[in-house]
Amino acid sequence: MSHPLTGEEILLQHGPYAASVVTLGASLRSLEHDGRPLVVPFHVDRIRPVFRGALLAPWPNRVVDGRYTFDGEEQQLALSEPDRGHALHGLLGWADWSVSSRADDTVTLTAELPPGSGYPHRIVLECVYALADDGLTTTVTARSLSGRAPYGVSAHPYLTAGGAALDATVLTLPADRYVETEGERLLPAGGRDVVEAPWPDFRTPTAIGGAQVDHAFTGLRREADGQARVRLEGPDGFAVEMTWGAELAWVQVHTADRPEPELDRAGLAVEPMTCPPDAFSTGEDVVVLDGDQRHTASWRISAA
Repeated sequence: MSHPLTGEEILLQHGPYAASVVTLGASLRSLEHDGRPLVVPFHVDRIRPVFRGALLAPWPNRVVDGRYTFDGEEQQLALSEPDRGHALHGLLGWADWSVSSRADDTVTLTAELPPGSGYPHRIVLECVYALADDGLTTTVTARSLSGRAPYGVSAHPYLTAGGAALDATVLTLPADRYVETEGERLLPAGGRDVVEAPWPDFRTPTAIGGAQVDHAFTGLRREADGQARVRLEGPDGFAVEMTWGAELAWVQVHTADRPEPELDRAGLAVEPMTCPPDAFSTGEDVVVLDGDQRHTASWRISAA
């Protein structure tokens, strides 16, 4: 019997929610509510496209040129985004995580990242996917086994409002600032107010239409409980929401503009992040794992 390319698949069920998680990259393969998709799925036995559903650690987004300095030592990461010359989305997106426990509505996956070129640290991570009445909550906890280590985390789901065409959906993105980028290499070029952006102000519910976005946002307007909430609503009123806490001060949003017809604008990538692009170089909001310290981040996807 052949082994699926995306590793072991774990099926979760709770009430109207159903999810599929695979061990490759601790990835969320699918999530549905009453049979309607909340994320864009991928085939269990094909190469997962464009980091769809993957967990991103020990850094999200890009390290420009793969170079950074930590504790006075210069490091050079492998350039996993060769066309732009950057190190992209960490080191665990293509690792096969281990299943340490499971139940009908919950699964826990673990991974240990050994030291390597450009990241000479040993860290361990635990990722828990849990379905409940309020949707699917993902909780990631990390700690270092080798002293001080720089760290960041994110996820890469492509949200969909029940499969509605992206151009026909309405987006609510409560963020006051975004990171401008320059050129084809998407080099960070400083922060700007969202009113200066070449797309509509999504802080109030606004149709996406033909807007093209691939930027990091911050200055998140949080609700009374401290949660940030992004909402994508289809023409029939069916909506998907993603919420997260104060430990994730950033979010990358991408309208999935791609040259491949089967991938182009298939959904909206919403990636809550602990730190911005190129954070390992700038040091901005980088978590430092040290000793017994644990860092935990969580986010939830639900039907609205």
